[in-house]
Amino acid sequence: MAHVSVVAEPAVLGVTDRGRGGVAVAVAGFVLRRVGLLLVLLTLVFCAVSVLPGDAARAALDRGASPETVAAKRHELGLDRPLPQRFWSWLSGLVTGDFGATAHGRPIADLLAASAPQTLLLGGIAFAVTVFASMSCGMWWATKPDGWAARILQPATAMVVALPEFVVAAGLIAVFSFAAGWLPAVTVAGRSGFPASADMLVLPALALALPQTGWNTRVVRGALADAARAPHVEHAELEGLSPTRLMTRHIFPVALPAIAASYATTVGMLLGGALVVESLFNYPGLGALLAGSVADRDTGLAAATAAAAGVIIMCVLLTADGLRAWAMRGRR
Repeated sequence: MAHVSVVAEPAVLGVTDRGRGGVAVAVAGFVLRRVGLLLVLLTLVFCAVSVLPGDAARAALDRGASPETVAAKRHELGLDRPLPQRFWSWLSGLVTGDFGATAHGRPIADLLAASAPQTLLLGGIAFAVTVFASMSCGMWWATKPDGWAARILQPATAMVVALPEFVVAAGLIAVFSFAAGWLPAVTVAGRSGFPASADMLVLPALALALPQTGWNTRVVRGALADAARAPHVEHAELEGLSPTRLMTRHIFPVALPAIAASYATTVGMLLGGALVVESLFNYPGLGALLAGSVADRDTGLAAATAAAAGVIIMCVLLTADGLRAWAMRGRR
């Protein structure tokens, strides 16, 4: 998934000019807009899967099932009802915590609970790689803006930012699996449900981390460069402070809010990208669950998987928006 920058709303950034009541109204309105976007996403997912050729009743039955058996299964699953009625019924259950069951009769909540830890593991590894690599490269770039590192990082980060995760994943598979044979291209789940060996996590994690590393390297470099131009930093530099002390005590603290907000946004982008990358590597997470639900035309499972991922991403992006607002207020 391409990186999407989340800019804090003016109403949130301008909270210094309002009372507590105005702040609460602004924040509530911003949260409601996020919830509205999530509702639109769930509506689109539910409708898109519903209009695909075939349906969950045929996918749940044998190929030789009679028309009467298929009709009975459709009635059992509620597929003979109008689409708006089915969506409202599903959404009402979702609000009360009832995710329903799949076309095969398995509780959707159990499937989500079994798949979410794998996705969180993959996303957590990718996030750790992103933070370490982007912080190291960004600080190196900022301290030596005219060096050879800058000449390499400038085009390299621009290139990886422009590439979606599935293109990066395909390239990694071609090089490290097919050409070199060093790493597996397919994930095999062990008895625990997690990958059977640690090397199966390398390529999926890199496919997620590389685009986000490129983006965050540029953010870190830009934030540090902006902070270095502050008057108090120039004064400290004139006093003869060492570059290390100047960075740790005067530059980095000023740049930290903007960097933290970017990393908070990255968490949401990694979870969203994981849904695509998992399908390519046959990784046993929410992405594989979503792909299987689309193949079976199981609208309830597809929408529930999108809802689980969407809620996590929405909460993380709200955190990012709050950090951005805090950073902007601190600069006033």
